[in-house]
Amino acid sequence: MTPAARLAAAIELIDTIDAQRVPAAKALKEWGTAHRYAGSGDRAAISGLIWDVLRRQSSSAYLMDDDSARARVLGMLHLERGMDVDAIAALCDGGRFAPSPLTDAERSALTSRSLQGAPAHIAGDYPEWLDPYLAKVFGDDRVPEATAMASRAPLDLRVNTLKTSRDKMLPRLKHLGAKETPWSPLGLRIELGADARNVGIHAEEDFVKGGIEVQDEGSQLAALFSAAKPGEQVIDLCAGAGGKTLALAAMMQGKGRLIATDRDKRQLAPIHERLSRAGVHNCDVRTPKGDSDPLSDIKGSADLVVIDAPCTGTGTWRRNPDAKWRMRPGALECG
Repeated sequence: MTPAARLAAAIELIDTIDAQRVPAAKALKEWGTAHRYAGSGDRAAISGLIWDVLRRQSSSAYLMDDDSARARVLGMLHLERGMDVDAIAALCDGGRFAPSPLTDAERSALTSRSLQGAPAHIAGDYPEWLDPYLAKVFGDDRVPEATAMASRAPLDLRVNTLKTSRDKMLPRLKHLGAKETPWSPLGLRIELGADARNVGIHAEEDFVKGGIEVQDEGSQLAALFSAAKPGEQVIDLCAGAGGKTLALAAMMQGKGRLIATDRDKRQLAPIHERLSRAGVHNCDVRTPKGDSDPLSDIKGSADLVVIDAPCTGTGTWRRNPDAKWRMRPGALECG
């Protein structure tokens, strides 16, 4: 597929998502099934366009003064990808499989309009009802804070110090463009371009052998801030799939007792295989059964309890941008 054909497909898909109110991932999967001729590169590029439109949905519509699927795609190309009107017009030439040529109104919007004076929720690309909450926390900084959540997230990895070190891993992952994370001393970061395919990190030898794990830098820092020490009894109370459990285990250097549990036992399903791959031998995974308390025998004996409680999911907006538009006020209510 040509870049113009990919753009036309993205406009069609945004129309489908709007009309049928389906999650973007579902629409993309169904489109791929119906268009077998599209290669993996085509699907990655179209997915990138869709996610970028969802990330910059409000600001793109504002820029174009038009809320249609086509307008939001064109506005995104200018705001998120930095394309000028001539570059966009070259894609929209009306040729075979390409979008129709730019109208005078579209050209005018792309050359004369900006986000200057736009309301905060539009400039920051988040639901309007969230504005009072973000204003309370961030004040005038809420637009740059929200804008930072409106671009594609990098792939962050945590080096498993039970098996290796960051200095050893850095050259081994050079072929993926890995660099040190700015804050976590255990992290490596792989930046992903707008059209880049997802990195097949799970097929990398160092992942298979447990030398690295996928984990956002923020989660790495949360584990590090707990200051878990070797020889302690540590409880990961909302362990989920075990990302922070693995980080805590490495901090404890295999010494002491690490207990992982979660109220939702389904979330614990991947943890056993991950612990085994990482070489963790001092972790006791306790799966809840019925109404019984899986920690009843150790009350009052822990040196450290880590609680990463279920939340609104706002931290996932960079990877799952349609989630912020499906979020409702009730999500902020505390039980």
